[in-house]
Amino acid sequence: MKIINRTIHGRFVHRLNRFEGIVEVNGREVPVHIPNTGRCRELLLNGARVILEIRESKTRKTPYELIMVYKGERLISIDSQAPNKIVEEAVRENLIKEIGSYEYIKREAFYQSSRFDMLLKKTEESEKEESCYIEVKGVTLEIEGTALFPDAPTERGARHMKELTSARQEGYRAAVIFLVQMENIKTFTPNKLMDGDFSKALAAAHSEGVEVLSYSCRISEKEVVMDEKVEVLL
Repeated sequence: MKIINRTIHGRFVHRLNRFEGIVEVNGREVPVHIPNTGRCRELLLNGARVILEIRESKTRKTPYELIMVYKGERLISIDSQAPNKIVEEAVRENLIKEIGSYEYIKREAFYQSSRFDMLLKKTEESEKEESCYIEVKGVTLEIEGTALFPDAPTERGARHMKELTSARQEGYRAAVIFLVQMENIKTFTPNKLMDGDFSKALAAAHSEGVEVLSYSCRISEKEVVMDEKVEVLL
């Protein structure tokens, strides 16, 4: 995924609410949009180096979108809209060998009371046996080289796992992909201390045949792409 707009560097000051924050740019404090509802407490620290994408629009309160944060020397993408785009690009380019090749991709596909990120089909007319529901979860929390999800309780996430399980039991293929939005990560595990219900729902889904995959990203200030497979520890 290319970062197509102009970017600038800044220093994080503080978070106003879930979606807004203040960043210092060239000695001036400016309001920014934060495209991530997670806590990001270990990232959005006063003085942290950040990258803002400039998105001009008459409907925006601010043109500044906080898309990346440096944690030490590690650059982390925090844009929660990016993982779906990155995984879709990888599927279209047949880069995820565990998923394989699909000709038809539908974004935001409904199933029961959930809306999954993708529905893949061999052809648009394929039956459920040749179809795959995919839910993508972006991961920004890292502790001692291990990625964890979630960084805040998520009832929605647990519901997604239960309904992926239902889809699998109905005969669909089903998978959840945890896209770690940083480099040099070797293992992923659910954050049991933060959300035990999600962790249990994920383990139950896996036991029913839902595929649980994780990949890291290769990341620069101008591009974020899927990189290496990450070992999943349930």
